[in-house]
Amino acid sequence: MQRLEHVNLVVKDITATADFLMTAFPDWRVRGTGTQTWHGKPRHWSHIGDDDTYITLNDNGEGENRDLAGHNPGLAHIGFEVDDLDAVLARLLGAGYEIDIDGFEHPFRRNVYFVDPAGFQFEFIQYLSETPEEKNRYD
Repeated sequence: MQRLEHVNLVVKDITATADFLMTAFPDWRVRGTGTQTWHGKPRHWSHIGDDDTYITLNDNGEGENRDLAGHNPGLAHIGFEVDDLDAVLARLLGAGYEIDIDGFEHPFRRNVYFVDPAGFQFEFIQYLSETPEEKNRYD
């Protein structure tokens, strides 16, 4: 078995990204928090998620996040499969977040992208078929 357990992000403001994530996923919570020193610099961290999957947020980020329209190496986006894309959209838009990219038309899936306050892009995707040949079709 393989599954992605967590993603670890460095941000300037933990609360802003935590609010974004918990708006998208109201069943997520702060699993734990703490402090540490990372290469001589103090850092707070929070695990935001559920019992199985989470995102680690670390504060004291310096500089700007990668330009999402550019070609520099780095994280392009994080994708989440959701059961009800309309509900995610309603929560995020209702909280004042704006759609970054409205997904591409596809007969077996719907997707939309948002950028959180830290500059990370998140994709939310709903599959409209359980058939792998349909949902994984790339034409």
